[in-house]
Amino acid sequence: MKILTAVLAILIAVVFVGSAMAVPAGKTIEFAGGPMGKVVFDGKIHADKGLKCNDCHTKIFQMKKGAVKITMADMNAGKNCGTCHNGTKAFKSSDAANCAKCHKK
Repeated sequence: MKILTAVLAILIAVVFVGSAMAVPAGKTIEFAGGPMGKVVFDGKIHADKGLKCNDCHTKIFQMKKGAVKITMADMNAGKNCGTCHNGTKAFKSSDAANCAKCHKK
């Protein structure tokens, strides 16, 4: 019984720690965005498009904020956000007309 209780306690802790790092639909997370202004990720916008958290995590992104430095050069090369934001699946990140969709001053 003690072993079962210990295993259950560990599983509950893992679930809560993992969910604390995620950005649920309806929430936003902000990243420093350099001279263009901070970048705001909105979970609701992506969820409204039919995406689920595991569509990107951990296939494209780690679950920990700051685990990967995201640059426009990488995005324009099809990495990170640029995996989808390529002008085919979602708006193209390299198109200057789209900067304000993510960057907020």
